[in-house]
Amino acid sequence: MNKRPTLKLKTKPAPGQAPAAPKLRPSYHPDLKPVLQPGFQPDLRADSLAFCLLGAANAVAQVRTGTALPQALAKVFAQSNASPQARGAIQDISYRTMRQLGRSETLVGLMTSKAPEPPMLAALLCCALSLMSDEPDEQPYEEFTVVDQAVTVATSHPDLAHAKGMVNAVLRRFLRERKSLLEAALQQPLAQWNYPQWWIDSLRLAYPRDWQAILTAGNAVPPLTLRVNRRKSTVVAYLAVLFDAGIAARQVGPFAVRLDKPIGVALIPGFEQGVVSVQDAGAQLAAPLLDLQDGMRVLDACAAPGGKTCHILELADVHVTAIDADAKRLPRIAENLERLGLDATLKAQDAQSSAWWDGQQYDRILADVPCTASGIVRRHPDIRWLRRKGDAFQLATLSSKILDNLWQMLRPDGKLLFVTCSLWPQESEAQAAAFAVRNNATRLTAPGQLLPTGSAEQDHDGLFYALFQKNAA
Repeated sequence: MNKRPTLKLKTKPAPGQAPAAPKLRPSYHPDLKPVLQPGFQPDLRADSLAFCLLGAANAVAQVRTGTALPQALAKVFAQSNASPQARGAIQDISYRTMRQLGRSETLVGLMTSKAPEPPMLAALLCCALSLMSDEPDEQPYEEFTVVDQAVTVATSHPDLAHAKGMVNAVLRRFLRERKSLLEAALQQPLAQWNYPQWWIDSLRLAYPRDWQAILTAGNAVPPLTLRVNRRKSTVVAYLAVLFDAGIAARQVGPFAVRLDKPIGVALIPGFEQGVVSVQDAGAQLAAPLLDLQDGMRVLDACAAPGGKTCHILELADVHVTAIDADAKRLPRIAENLERLGLDATLKAQDAQSSAWWDGQQYDRILADVPCTASGIVRRHPDIRWLRRKGDAFQLATLSSKILDNLWQMLRPDGKLLFVTCSLWPQESEAQAAAFAVRNNATRLTAPGQLLPTGSAEQDHDGLFYALFQKNAA
């Protein structure tokens, strides 16, 4: 009978000696598969922290093998009988772990002699450490509760039970040696910034003055920003509604209101009635840049989930065709339109193709093209661990084909707005410059590269905007 490999703990350094720097381990293990076991129901109370840690570890393990976190969480929820409260906790722990994965993996490397296997075990340790590594007043759970519940997870799971002693020893050692372990870990860029080294190097090259601020902004918990529907209210009037409801908020854009503390959408005044929608303040700049006029024909390419589609229709009485290559994402657009009382033509079509096009040119085209999404990592912290350095080149090549294809669908004197949520110049400014040359397009005034920021006056993701006008024949 084959035995599992024994996991050895690293011994403590001599008094006064700092722990040795760990060998950095990749956060992505393509040769390993996470433990999913559909149908497996652990003997854990569904309202316990242990239950939530198990769910989060499952999701994190999937990310470590290449699955996006939202899809990983969807699998976890589909396989469990988690209550809405437990789902919220599982999601919170998973996202917290993604934001701190570099630090947690470095800490595990300092305290163990080899990478814990299966990936679910490594993920469990990272989830627990992410709940314990912040300052005590920032921790959501008592430290010893986290240790106890993590050991309970290991005990309850047949693929982790062999390591329950190791889980206990690692986490308790961290509590005893927190200061020295954190000091040693934070000497490594992976732990200091919680990004892969290539990401850090690329930002430093592209933004030598701002790279540290960009990394810091990407690690922040994103705010809840709303877009006020001008057809039903104004920012001033809606801020008064929030004040009366005891919800602190401020204006951070022409139509943007940021809540001081995020709340569930069901608790947002006027949300179900279509008075407001959830949308980043930077993304809200797209529709106004199109210079819309009533009666225009507008194409929103790569439209899902439909935030920009809806904003276009809130600003003017136009005829919108919204396309997306993924038919499964169209219902989300339809739901948003219905809630807001708006109407658009939805089509499951690839923006690279013109086979679906009827030949009638559009007055305005919004091209929110595929990209690495490097500018929205505060909302999607798993992206940094899933992307590879070469992805930007591949996606820029795809996006250039989309832009060229859409250009033929634009009428003379019409305007095309190129949008990407990337920070990499090859996907943004270099792409825009090359497009203008290839198509003899006139470039109009637009914000260009917006770096992610969070302040009292401005709070938005990292996006890029370039506006083009088609010259008349």
